[in-house]
Amino acid sequence: MRIVYAGTPQFAVPALRRLIDGPHTIAAVYTQPDRPAGRGRRLTASPVKALASEHDLPVQQPARLSGAAEQAVLRDLDADVMIVAAYGLILPPAVLAIPRHGCLNIHASLLPRWRGAAPIQRAVEAGDRETGVCLMEMAAGLDTGPVVARRSTPIRGEDTAASVHDRLAEAGAALLVETLDDWAAGRCPAVAQPATGITYAEKITTDEARVDWRQPAEVLARRIRAFNPWPVMRCGWAGTTLKLWLAEPLNEVDADAPPGTVLSADAQGVDVQTGSGVLRLKRVQAAGGRAQDVDAFLRGHGLQAGERFD
Repeated sequence: MRIVYAGTPQFAVPALRRLIDGPHTIAAVYTQPDRPAGRGRRLTASPVKALASEHDLPVQQPARLSGAAEQAVLRDLDADVMIVAAYGLILPPAVLAIPRHGCLNIHASLLPRWRGAAPIQRAVEAGDRETGVCLMEMAAGLDTGPVVARRSTPIRGEDTAASVHDRLAEAGAALLVETLDDWAAGRCPAVAQPATGITYAEKITTDEARVDWRQPAEVLARRIRAFNPWPVMRCGWAGTTLKLWLAEPLNEVDADAPPGTVLSADAQGVDVQTGSGVLRLKRVQAAGGRAQDVDAFLRGHGLQAGERFD
């Protein structure tokens, strides 16, 4: 088959790598335009572009796909299928109709739960016990197409969005190569998504990363795991900002102290009173510093019981 691959971030890299190693022809790779990154704000290629360039694959980086010129370029590629994984551009109906067999999307949830932009983070934040990947035929609407295949994975208590992301990226790549030929031959028909159980994973914003110590410890612990590695939950401390990378709830412990009060600080963790229960901080990062386990952090910072986080 002739394949056009569309993806941008690291999530889309494993599937492209598996396709490169496979028997099919990759006619072109579509990815987002280079963006400024790092302290120097230098234009930087996406992870997908970097991999495609390593293998001398043709790369297209249109800012949109709604124009006639962009669609003509795609049409000239004569693709049997377009495979999409976290591409970042909306594909209009005219584009969905161009490949001979249509467009397949690797989506990081068990549809119809968590349609939308941030399914991994929202699943962790909500306390879901499992998530997964779906291979979906793309249709008009937000992640509404019928599902060709799916694979699930548990969300463990120690999982962060980063660890779940990595598992799902590999699972999606494996599911794609195991299913693609059977799907194209009509041996793996897609099944419409159920009308019940639909939820939407809204895009993550940096405004959500501010800790509200009035929330329960269980909720805060999930949000810290969900927003690791980005945007990272944070609070105010001693006139500066403290990033919270890892924490665990101590629901059986409670104290008569205002939310945000440090109850204890030792090598085991920094215990903070919340609106319900105590949150034990395990890994933190001071402004201008690096992320550290709490025992290392306390050796260099004078954090003591009785202080209060904003």
